[in-house]
Amino acid sequence: MPEMYRNILLIKPSSLGDIVMALPALASLRRSFPQAKISWLVRPEFAPIIEEHPHLDEIILFDRKALASAWRHPGAFGQLMDLIHRLRRGRFDAVLDLQGLFRTASLAWLSGCKRRFGPVWRREVAHWFYTTKIPPRLEWVHVIDYYRKLIEAMGGSDLGVEFILPEKPAAAASARDLLQRSLKFQVSSVKFQAGAGTAEGEVSDFELPYAAIIPGSAQVSKCWPADRFAALADRLASEHGLAVVATGGKSESPMIEQIQRLAKHPIANLAGRTSLPELVEVLRHTRLVVSNDTGPGHIAAALGRSLVMMFSWSNPLRVGPYGRPECVVARDAASRGLAIKSRDPRHAIQNITFDEVYARVVEQLRRVNL
Repeated sequence: MPEMYRNILLIKPSSLGDIVMALPALASLRRSFPQAKISWLVRPEFAPIIEEHPHLDEIILFDRKALASAWRHPGAFGQLMDLIHRLRRGRFDAVLDLQGLFRTASLAWLSGCKRRFGPVWRREVAHWFYTTKIPPRLEWVHVIDYYRKLIEAMGGSDLGVEFILPEKPAAAASARDLLQRSLKFQVSSVKFQAGAGTAEGEVSDFELPYAAIIPGSAQVSKCWPADRFAALADRLASEHGLAVVATGGKSESPMIEQIQRLAKHPIANLAGRTSLPELVEVLRHTRLVVSNDTGPGHIAAALGRSLVMMFSWSNPLRVGPYGRPECVVARDAASRGLAIKSRDPRHAIQNITFDEVYARVVEQLRRVNL
């Protein structure tokens, strides 16, 4: 009989893509332990992606930037002590650390919880702090399957993979307005539909013939060249009748401006113009997303959108769109094993050709139209 936990702490502070891939773990925890209170330790900038999640009871903020100076500045040290006290007050009877780093594993230990579950990564000694740890195996190479094994070790039994990114009406409305303004010169007619459960005349859902490109990444080595994104945007417009929006953080706006200059057709630059919930809504209604291996691309995968995702040194077997190999463009995509990072120069993002990506785009759009 599985353990009946009352309070469960899930630790996954960052990054955006990693948090999205931890959503099935949250769903499995809720289905396996329906009576438990579930809390999630997360960095403030990523908290909006899990706010109002139906399976989550509490969000605990972990301000890594502020706490990094805890040993030098009294104010930061006080914040760290406050966080530790809050964790101890939670009286957690199970902690699941999906980050697997020294700082997160030590927080799991400092919480005072006696049942601590976590992964075994080679890069750090975090597993020393866990009472139960499971080394990775090729049979569950994808991180989502690895997380399922950890939950199984907790006594979980309902381990199906489910992504939930709940629609937030205010974010949906502001995303709709942003798209209307940004695409008015690209789309001759925009069709809005009233969704189920809305008042007459109120707009909750929309259909826009647009594709999204996601050309940025926190790591330049993951970024497909700008001229190829520009050429792709032109083909999407001229051959498939799609308007094109480019999304990303504010710092990625100059990159998108470069793509705009290289392209012959207009591209709407949404970089830095959406909150995380608004970004989810922009991606929720796309006909197609073409992305580097980066957080917004993983949001599109979680939403089940038609997707083409490019991988360079990161291993698509581990972090690719779950159960959707047809979305992946990469060298040796099916044969990289357990490696987290490749050092093979053949896997450089520049080696992914325009023709490879466009062929996958055509396949994905054909699936939409079936």
